Amino acid sequence: MHFKKILLAVDASENALRAVEYVGALAAGGQGFEIELLCIERLPHRDLYADEKAWKESCAENRRTLKEFLTNARKKLTQMNVPDSAVTETYKTSCVSPFTEATPVCSRGTSVAQEIMDAVREGGFGTVVVGRRGVSKAEEFLFGSVSNKIIHSAKDCTVWVVS
Repeated sequence: MHFKKILLAVDASENALRAVEYVGALAAGGQGFEIELLCIERLPHRDLYADEKAWKESCAENRRTLKEFLTNARKKLTQMNVPDSAVTETYKTSCVSPFTEATPVCSRGTSVAQEIMDAVREGGFGTVVVGRRGVSKAEEFLFGSVSNKIIHSAKDCTVWVVS
């Protein structure tokens, strides 16, 4: 594994943008960096919506936001002097998504942290970078946090948590 092969997991939050800027500053003008932007879509629970139409509209809006963030993150990296050829994007979606796409990259349905760590292992990344969502201590205790789970499960790679 190589530390210049970086998996940058993003979720359209402010801290994810800070993580993009951090990686951009580090890799700017450098040679040999490979950066993969990874976004894992999680569908909201249907029970939170009055009907199927409202749920699908929310899913569509969430998807637009995430894909726009990926596009802007790539632009940000190239504006910071990271070669466009060094940046790739992966968008994973649930295969039970209300949308039909020709070739979706399907989420396994496990936790986001587990999917990120699977991508690290499968892609041979030496570094994984995540933004810290800033959940409260109570929320972290009840639900955990992606960054915390990654820190505790990471092996043979460097983990950067940007907040």
